[in-house]
Amino acid sequence: MAAPLTLEPAELPADAVEVGRIADAWGVKGWFKVVSHSATPEALFAAKRWYLQPSERGAKAFSGTVQLQIRQAKDHSDTVVAWAQGIDDRDAAEALRGARIFVPRSGFPATTQDEYYWVDLIGLQVINREGVALGQVQELMSTGPQTVLVLAYEQDGKTQERMIPFVSAFVDKVDLPEKRITVDWQPDY
Repeated sequence: MAAPLTLEPAELPADAVEVGRIADAWGVKGWFKVVSHSATPEALFAAKRWYLQPSERGAKAFSGTVQLQIRQAKDHSDTVVAWAQGIDDRDAAEALRGARIFVPRSGFPATTQDEYYWVDLIGLQVINREGVALGQVQELMSTGPQTVLVLAYEQDGKTQERMIPFVSAFVDKVDLPEKRITVDWQPDY
């Protein structure tokens, strides 16, 4: 019989961002597979401490928020695998299945000019060169070669959706402090 899972309770940081979830155990020594919410999971690799919350569905091996000290996280084939303090066998790793992974936004690696984390773009207002409000960024969608801004806006009392490619041909400026993106786009496109 395996020892019960002992995880360190923690307070979720105010700037916590959900970056992935634990998929399953990987091997017999406590490693586990991670499904990253990003194609480039640098935030997972940079953070030495992950905050977990149980999956919304299914069995729960823990409740509330807990913290994992990450020993190692790395790319493996087309997935991410990780190993944490106190997770020393397959049973312990399996007990984490489905857990949601959060890391503090302040721990994300710095971006270069004209590079943005998707989480920083959600909620920004989008206006065109003429100052016409086109909507608010609700989500971003990867369509393979490019990323698309998915905006929500009101028209005739109903919420509508508008999509704008997030490429330099259409995006003039991203102003994070002003929470605004200026685009070369018309409302009737």
